[in-house]
Amino acid sequence: MKKIIDDIDFSKSDGLVPVIVQDANTKDVLTLAYTNKESLELTKKTGNSWFWSRSRNKLWMKGEESGNTQKVKEILVDCDSDAIIYLVDPSGPACHTGEKVCFHNNLEK
Repeated sequence: MKKIIDDIDFSKSDGLVPVIVQDANTKDVLTLAYTNKESLELTKKTGNSWFWSRSRNKLWMKGEESGNTQKVKEILVDCDSDAIIYLVDPSGPACHTGEKVCFHNNLEK
């Protein structure tokens, strides 16, 4: 089923929906970020991953500082229209620490 931006339910979490970023080729989960309507529109318009930074309270494009951009190949929307997956072609590590993926820490017992 095709979805449009106006179908996304931004009302549940103060205007934000979670975005799982996944490598389109390897299917590795790279990171989890958040988008609002404006950053989702920028993603659709530019083909690059845009998000809303909750800590900096501003829009940001992945790679604008590091150069490790993510070209969005496909956007998937869940059945409740309140979560998104970006399938991307990454140009470098996803994590700001330099790790390939952000999920590289094991939780101790």
